Amino acid sequence: MKDNDKNLDVVKQEVITEDGIERTRSQRVYIPRTGIYEVEDAILLVANLPGVDKSSVDITLEKNLLTIKGYVEEDVPEGYSLAYAEYEIGDYERSFTLSDEIDREHIEAEVKDGVLRLRLPKAEPAMAKKIAVKAG
Repeated sequence: MKDNDKNLDVVKQEVITEDGIERTRSQRVYIPRTGIYEVEDAILLVANLPGVDKSSVDITLEKNLLTIKGYVEEDVPEGYSLAYAEYEIGDYERSFTLSDEIDREHIEAEVKDGVLRLRLPKAEPAMAKKIAVKAG
């Protein structure tokens, strides 16, 4: 094995809540695996949310905190009961702190096949401006 090969064992990690916080849903909540990429004009965030579609994802931006929540409903066919499962069903939640370099007004989001893609455009840098002085 090469030295630069990484261990890619993927283990679902459950969100740890603070004492006194109650959830309105009884399902577990997991931290979605997320990739963050930088391109010339934006930051791209790609989060794996298996079982989540457009109607079951909630993205909020409050001050500098971007929060992603994905809700998953257990899909057991009628007349069947689960005998064995290798994958636990649960919701997803993750938060990111954004810098002031992100243009908050033009953030775009798309979800397809359980993958959420967020495009966080970089803000225009403050342009230097020459101020004309008038004679009084």
